[in-house]
Amino acid sequence: MRIALLGLGLIGGSVARALRTADPEGGQWRLTAWTPSGEGPRLAIAEGVVHEAPGRLEDAIRGANLVILAAPPVACVDLIERLGDQVDRLAPGATITDTASTKALLTAAARDAGIPYVGGHPMAGRETSGFGAADADLFRGRPWVITEPVAGGDPEAVRTIALAAGADPIYLDAARHDRLVAAISHAPLLASVALAEAVTGLADEPDPWWPAAAALAATGWRDMTRLARGDTTMGAEIAASNAEAIAGVLRAVRDRLDDWIVALEDPGGPDAELLRRRLQAARERLEA
Repeated sequence: MRIALLGLGLIGGSVARALRTADPEGGQWRLTAWTPSGEGPRLAIAEGVVHEAPGRLEDAIRGANLVILAAPPVACVDLIERLGDQVDRLAPGATITDTASTKALLTAAARDAGIPYVGGHPMAGRETSGFGAADADLFRGRPWVITEPVAGGDPEAVRTIALAAGADPIYLDAARHDRLVAAISHAPLLASVALAEAVTGLADEPDPWWPAAAALAATGWRDMTRLARGDTTMGAEIAASNAEAIAGVLRAVRDRLDDWIVALEDPGGPDAELLRRRLQAARERLEA
């Protein structure tokens, strides 16, 4: 089975490492990698993680049984449009999938392009990026979402890769996937950024209190701002490609923050017991 990875950063590189670990002799999969810069594939060749690293996308997909688009969402749409003109280079019965964190936009693009597509999203990541950050165990025990097929795409091919990477395949339609990940992944990213902006200031208006606050910052600040330290291109494309669903979640967050402000600014002073009950209720829902 020939697998072409278009993109070889943290996610694509981790897929490649996971498959190589599962098949160290290369008897089950032959891995080809391509990126616009070629940097990740060159490193992967040097480490023996992939078998080939052609300089052209057209050569990378030639004869592929499975093509994995491992790029930010908008870049994946561009790749889908390019592949629409090159489906005949793939092996008969081939499937194209992806690892992007939004699915409805890519599914619509695949329908327009008429390619054999099945959406995929391994639910794992880190704030680090690039092939050097890739980890064969990144997906182990994590959900790997598989969405509805388009134009003859084979979900079983994606399931095989997910299982080989140690992930748990989960089937969702694209719209439901996007609504769910907006709540547990995308909105938290922007909330983390908003907190960082509120405390550190903006690029043209730094907060004068921040240097002193930074000297006191510990694990609470680190944990709340971890997402804001991630890949900025990926974050921007996630926000742009799932904007409506993310905005809906952020409005709900804003409403809850307004409630907290009202409670804290009560004319008679904050009711500590009320605050405790709210904290306790949130904690219990999370732990459940």
